[in-house]
Amino acid sequence: MKLLVVVDMQNDFVRGALGTPEAVGIVEAVQKKVQEWHKEGYKIVYTRDTHHTDYLNAQEGKFLPVEHCLEGTEGWKIISEVWLPESKVIDKPAFGSLELAEWVASVPQLEEVQLVGLCTDICVISNAMILKARLPELKVSVDASCCAGVTPASHQNALAVMKMCQIVVTE
Repeated sequence: MKLLVVVDMQNDFVRGALGTPEAVGIVEAVQKKVQEWHKEGYKIVYTRDTHHTDYLNAQEGKFLPVEHCLEGTEGWKIISEVWLPESKVIDKPAFGSLELAEWVASVPQLEEVQLVGLCTDICVISNAMILKARLPELKVSVDASCCAGVTPASHQNALAVMKMCQIVVTE
């Protein structure tokens, strides 16, 4: 069994408060990947960056003082192009999710988990590393063609770090 983790493909990260041309540029590839994996019958889970009205007072808000992904807003929603309504969603208040790792650990007969989404250099790498630490014998992979970083350079740096940590990076 394979599992696809679609990381933070939310309105605010694609076309909203923290959107970038690179994020817009991967939408079609992520949409195609989700459709292919769904057609094959593989599991798909989404992570959703989730903040509240006190975000600017939180530690993250002090480092990144841009309100984004506030629960219940349009910016918080997963973009329609990649959304499968029947899929599981894990709301996460930080970059990486221990809840995701525990949920993945409970999936029977799992052979591989692949991550796609945003941002390669923040949330994708955080979740990939947590998954690898929690499940060291599980194949954890990242499809680089379905990820975008804050900048192209930081995207490439994150991919290099993940490769060093035995996360399989494909194009």
